[in-house]
Amino acid sequence: MKIRQLSLFLENRPGQMAEPCKLLAEAGIDIRTLTLADTERFGILRLIVSDWQRSRALLEQAGYLVNITEVVAVEIADRPGSLGELLALFEDTRIDIEYMYGFTLGREGRAALVFRFNQPDAAIELLHSAGLNVLEEVEVYHRIEK
Repeated sequence: MKIRQLSLFLENRPGQMAEPCKLLAEAGIDIRTLTLADTERFGILRLIVSDWQRSRALLEQAGYLVNITEVVAVEIADRPGSLGELLALFEDTRIDIEYMYGFTLGREGRAALVFRFNQPDAAIELLHSAGLNVLEEVEVYHRIEK
């Protein structure tokens, strides 16, 4: 239950995020969540979108360097302590969290965390054994009303 994330490498200067977001919007592609990491010279815009394949083609055609990464999205309770409980699962393992970010699911009292793990399959197994919901692509890529 890995999902695909697009990573775009952008120059670190004003206005660089606007163009890829505009291209996706004009194509009717929904950005479900994103995060931006930057250095002095460049930034990495990470996106989860409603149609990653079409997004990749569109952005590459526009001249962007796009990398596809498999990440894991986990549903958690939207309450104090949920993140700490989830992170505690990984304390005595060899599973490293390379980065993470969150977003809301539109479900009452629920949120999602996106993880890049060094061992995603082992992480998924651990999350399942703890009774956590590892989200499927359809749950993340498309809005689901519940």
